[in-house]
Amino acid sequence: MQLDVIDTRILKTLQKQGRLSNADLSEIVGLSQSACHRRVQRLESEGFIRDYVALLNARKVNRATTVFVEIKLSGQTDDVLNRFEQALTAVPEVLECHLMAGSADYLLKVAVRDTDDFARVHRTSLAALPGVAQMQSSFALKTVFKTTSLPL
Repeated sequence: MQLDVIDTRILKTLQKQGRLSNADLSEIVGLSQSACHRRVQRLESEGFIRDYVALLNARKVNRATTVFVEIKLSGQTDDVLNRFEQALTAVPEVLECHLMAGSADYLLKVAVRDTDDFARVHRTSLAALPGVAQMQSSFALKTVFKTTSLPL
C-alpha cells in the first residue's frame, strides 16, 4: 500500500495526538468523519499503525534513570542469539533491545529508579542472561531530546 498526502497527515497527527477523536482528526486532515474513520481503519489493518499507547512521565513513576547497556555475547550462533533474546524479554526494566553491527552485539535501553536499582538489575538480571560475555553501561545525565514520532 502506498501512502498518499492524507494518509501521511493522519499518521503525523496521530503520532503526536493519539487520543484525538475521529471528529477532531477528520477536521485537522480535511476529510469527512466517515472517510477519515475508514482511512484510519485501513492504516491499522495494513500495519502502519501498530498500537495506541500512553507515554508515562518516567519521574512520576520512579524510573527517572536511563542506562544504555552494550552487550557482547560469547558467540554469534543462532542458538546463542535466540536464547539471549528470549531470556531478555523477561527483564521488565529493559525498554528497548537492538541487535547491532559494530563492537557490541546488542544495545539495551534500561529504565531504573537510580544507580542502586541499576546495580540490582545488572547483577540479578542482565549478568545472568545466557551468552553474556561483557557489558558496558552508560548513564544518561540528561535527556536533551526525545520523540516517539517517526519522520514521514
